[in-house]
Amino acid sequence: MLQLFVVAAGAHLLTSDLLTKKAPESTASAEPPPVPVVTAGPVLVSGGNGPLPAKGTLTGALTKALGDPALGKRVGGAVLDVQTGGVIFAGDAETGITPASTTKVVTSVAALASLGPDARLSTRVVRGATANSIVLVGGGDPTLAGPKPLAGPVYPVQASLPVLARRTAKALKAAGITKVSVTYDDSLYTGPRVPPSWKPNYIPDGEAAPVTALMVDEGRVTPGVRQRVADPSRTAYRVFTTLLPKYGVAVSGGGATRGRAQAGAQEIARVDSAPVYALVERALTLSDNDLAEALARQVALKEGLPASFDGGAAAVRKVLARLGVTQGVQVFDGSGLSPDNRIAPASLARLVALAASPANPHLRSVISGMPIAGFTGTLGHRFTKNQSVYGLVRAKTGTLNGVNTLTGVTTTREGRLVAFAFMADDVPPGWGKAEAALDRLAARVAAS
Repeated sequence: MLQLFVVAAGAHLLTSDLLTKKAPESTASAEPPPVPVVTAGPVLVSGGNGPLPAKGTLTGALTKALGDPALGKRVGGAVLDVQTGGVIFAGDAETGITPASTTKVVTSVAALASLGPDARLSTRVVRGATANSIVLVGGGDPTLAGPKPLAGPVYPVQASLPVLARRTAKALKAAGITKVSVTYDDSLYTGPRVPPSWKPNYIPDGEAAPVTALMVDEGRVTPGVRQRVADPSRTAYRVFTTLLPKYGVAVSGGGATRGRAQAGAQEIARVDSAPVYALVERALTLSDNDLAEALARQVALKEGLPASFDGGAAAVRKVLARLGVTQGVQVFDGSGLSPDNRIAPASLARLVALAASPANPHLRSVISGMPIAGFTGTLGHRFTKNQSVYGLVRAKTGTLNGVNTLTGVTTTREGRLVAFAFMADDVPPGWGKAEAALDRLAARVAAS
C-alpha cells in the first residue's frame, strides 16, 4: 500500500493569531474559528501511484452520500484521477453550483498560470511634479503591513509600510530634501470598489475591504480585527505621512490628495510582496478574500484587461481557456463572496487535478496552500468523526448562506492520487450538518 506523509517546511510557519482571528467565510454561516495550526505550506506527498478504485463500488457509495438530506436538493460531485485526468465519479458534475470560497481555487490557478509563481506586487514611492513632492503608488498588495503588525512570525513575510517610509526618507535626505508634499496614486485598479453582486453586509461585517490598489493591513482598522476602514487608500496614505517625520522628513500640506504619478517618474523607494506562490498559499489556507480579489486584478493586468471586477473575471476565464477549461466556470469576483458565481464540480475538480499533476509544478502552490484535514486552516476543526483521514485530505472549503462546498485532493486506500469536488447550494438550515456530510464524502473517497 502506498504511504502518505506530510512534509512541513520550516519557512512556512504561520502564527495562530492569523488563524484564530480569521473571520468566517460568511457571517451568516456562524462558523467557529479554526483551531491554531502549525504550518501554512505542508505538501501532501505520494510515494507512488496505486490502482484506480473500483468505479461501481465508489459510484454507489458517493451517489448515496450525495443524497444526504443535510446537503439539500442541489448537489453535485466529481472525482478525477490526477495522473490521467480520467473521470472516476460524476454526479450532476456539469451543473453550475454556487462555489462560495472554492472560487479561490479558480483564482489561484489563474494567478499562478498567468503571473508565474515568482511574481511580486510592489508598493512604490516616486518623484512628483516638483523636486519637493513625492507620490505613494499602490501596486495592489493588500498584505502590506502597517506599523502595528501581528506579533510573532507570519507566513508569508509581508512588505512593510514603515520600511517603505524609512527607505524613502533615506533617499530624500541623501538628496538634501527634508520636507516634501505627498500625494497618493491608487489608479492601478479601476471600476467599483464593491461589486453589485456582493451582499450589503459584507463590508460592514468585515468579510472584505473595499478593493483598492493601495491598502495597509488589508484595510483593517487594526491588524487582527474584522472591522474595515471606509477608504483603504486614504488610510494607507495617512499612515505613510505620519511615518515619514519619524525618519526625519517633514510633510507639508493638509489633507490627503489623490492623484497620478507621472509616466516614467523616478522611483525613490519600493517594497515588494511575497512571491505569488506564497500569496496563493495564504489566500487558500486563510480563505483570504482581500488577497483573492487582488490576485484576480493582477491577472487582469497581466492579460491586458482592466483591473476591475469585470476585468478580473474575464481574465480568469481567458487563462483557464489556455489550460483547456473552457466551460463550467462563471465568476463575478475572485473571492467567492458573490452568490452569482457558478462553477461545475467537474470543472473545479479538473483544475485541482491540473494543479496536483507533476506536469504543472508552477501550479503546485494551489495544493500546498489547501487546508489539511484536522490540522490547518478552515479544516483544522473538521473531520472530527473521520480522524482516520487526518492529514490525508487536503481541500478548500466554501461557505455562504445555504452554500457548502469542498474541493481538493486525497489518495485512495491503495495509493491513487485523486482530485474531488463536492458542492451544494440549497442547503437547509442546521449549522455543521452539511459540512459533516461533505467531510464524509471526502473520507469515502480516501477509503475507496
